[in-house]
Amino acid sequence: MSGHSKWHTIKHKKGALDAKRGRVFTRIIKEITIASRGGGDPDGNPRLRTAITAAKAVSMPADNIKRAIQRGTGEIEGLTIEEYTYEGYGPGGAAVLVNVATDNKNRTVADVRHIFSKWGGNMGEPGSVNWMFEKKSNIIIEAEKVSEEKLMDLALEAGADDIQQHGEVWQVLSEPNAHEGVMNALAAAKIETLSSEVGMIPKNTIKLEGPAAKSMIRLNDALEDYDDVQSVFSNFEIDEADME
Repeated sequence: MSGHSKWHTIKHKKGALDAKRGRVFTRIIKEITIASRGGGDPDGNPRLRTAITAAKAVSMPADNIKRAIQRGTGEIEGLTIEEYTYEGYGPGGAAVLVNVATDNKNRTVADVRHIFSKWGGNMGEPGSVNWMFEKKSNIIIEAEKVSEEKLMDLALEAGADDIQQHGEVWQVLSEPNAHEGVMNALAAAKIETLSSEVGMIPKNTIKLEGPAAKSMIRLNDALEDYDDVQSVFSNFEIDEADME
């Protein structure tokens, strides 16, 4: 949308540029550990394969990946980590999905509830906002890295559904089962990505302005900064002026 920025694309650019390496490693290690419960062989475990791809994208040492897989398969001991999804509303009625991975559910749910409350939101019941999203492969690329024509031909040939431009970035959307194929095609063409994930994309967005926009960004940042949070998805968009 001209003159507007969709936060779910901008946050990826921000995250790719500003992310703290240790926190990124921790989140990916948790994902590899959980994914490995479905089998330690990435060839037969698509979720694990995707997690390993993400690990390699941030130059995670092979030993770290191996140990995370071994913890997941039970070959070595470690904390029992479970994953949960919490739903809620932010300022202005924005829908929010929060995915966590934790060894202490009671602590985590209390902390997430507190973060929602502190920044003008509230947690909802299971299913309250999940229906507003759909699971998609979401790949973000700097617009200057590749032309629209080249990206269109490459991504659609590899199975992508749609390509959109949001300011300085391209967003490539695909069905989850096409994620790996699209990523492989981009890698073969030596096109770098800012971020890539299979996540929840809003079916429709809600525009926030002024204080509501500011509080929503702070809520989003507070959730993403919390150690047990793996990912946060929301359906709001804001003006460039409010972004500044």
